[in-house]
Amino acid sequence: MTKPLWQLDAVEISALTSSGELSVADMTAAAIARMRDKNPALNAVVEDLGEDAMRRARALDDDHANGAPAGPLHGVPVTIKVNVDQKGHATTNGVSALADAIAPEDAPVVRNLLRAGAVVIGRSNTPEFSFRADTDNALHGRTHNPWGDHVSPGGSSGGAGAAVMAGIGALGHGNDIGGSLRFPAAANGAVTVKPGLGRVPAWNPGQTRERGMLAQSMSVQGLIARSAADLHLSMPAIIAPDPRDPFHVPLPWRGNAPEAPIRVGFTRETYGFDLHPEVSGALDMARDALRDAGYQVEEITPPDIREAGLAGYQALLGEVKALMGPDIRAHGSPTIQAIFDAYFEQFPPYQGDELLQMMGQRSHYARQWSLFLERYPLVITPFLPQPFFAPDRDTEGSDGVREVLGAALWSYAMNFMGLPAGSVPTRLAELPQGTQPINIQIVGQRWREDLIVDACAAIEDRVGRMCDPLWARSG
Repeated sequence: MTKPLWQLDAVEISALTSSGELSVADMTAAAIARMRDKNPALNAVVEDLGEDAMRRARALDDDHANGAPAGPLHGVPVTIKVNVDQKGHATTNGVSALADAIAPEDAPVVRNLLRAGAVVIGRSNTPEFSFRADTDNALHGRTHNPWGDHVSPGGSSGGAGAAVMAGIGALGHGNDIGGSLRFPAAANGAVTVKPGLGRVPAWNPGQTRERGMLAQSMSVQGLIARSAADLHLSMPAIIAPDPRDPFHVPLPWRGNAPEAPIRVGFTRETYGFDLHPEVSGALDMARDALRDAGYQVEEITPPDIREAGLAGYQALLGEVKALMGPDIRAHGSPTIQAIFDAYFEQFPPYQGDELLQMMGQRSHYARQWSLFLERYPLVITPFLPQPFFAPDRDTEGSDGVREVLGAALWSYAMNFMGLPAGSVPTRLAELPQGTQPINIQIVGQRWREDLIVDACAAIEDRVGRMCDPLWARSG
């Protein structure tokens, strides 16, 4: 072995443990040691499951030695976000009042990861109510970015993003209702794909009531990784059907091969927000990498996502205000209550008839993009128009929320329309405040997450993984 075990990616781990060249116990022990070495400074993992993980690792080794087949994620260490049910553990959602909300069963995504052979080494942090693009809360504390404290770790899956890039597990589970997989990927230099609506089965067995219809239609489960290849390995496992999600769409991971060359739209549009030169350079790198890989990249004017994005977020906040508002006021910290006040100022929530009309208007925006994606199955877009923001920027009133979320139209518009979107790093920026990665977004046709990950892999072949320069700096 030419590198430490904790540096192995999921593809390498699965191959080595399945062949017997590496025991799951040895791999798991290395992952736990890395977690216990690096996590005290990061606070990415807020529940250490090392002892349970070692018991599972030894059981997997015993079963494999006795002839049991290895799953596609055999021995791969993962983290689970604390807003999803894992049997016997608290689904805190970053809220102090939920510190003892013990899950009775595993959520579908957890069950699917375990069935594929993954080993859960810890539970990762999230902001209160999983409703910030930064990660801090009164119960578990702040998560830090492994690139340094000058940049937020993102949110709401900030613990997952920081953990994966610090070498704490090869995969980090997260979810995304307005950008909560892509914000942490962009902040930490990881790669992810936000699945489309219905792709990954979702439900929390411990929940006491069903979520609102917009929350159900905009929120998706996914994974954060260090390489696109790891997404190709792991995503087929988590999209496996689960009857507890009656609206899951049981399609295979790989769709039909599209006609070559694949047409890719390219846009720098930021809808009135200034585009930073480093972000522009990151977009250029993605464009050039895909052209060199044989894609047909064309500069385009896409359907206006400003209207769709604002309509979606204002509608979501209308639902949140009506259904979650009492819980936020009763159990939220003063910080999160002030942030929600700023959200409501920046995105005036739709209510009553207007809310119902905008929920219906969702189909109009999705139809526009469905027609557009017939011609361009993939579209390169900015994710944020500026390099990632500093910790607690969203606590600085309406201006802070505008920079953090107001500028993220390309993020939450995709949730409102139910379209898949990937995030991949293409540039390492040396900025006055410090070094940080720059990610771009790739939007894809409905049900074609596989094409998005293919494009991420082609870019990665040109640019390399962002974890390598990070580890060279920080060890």
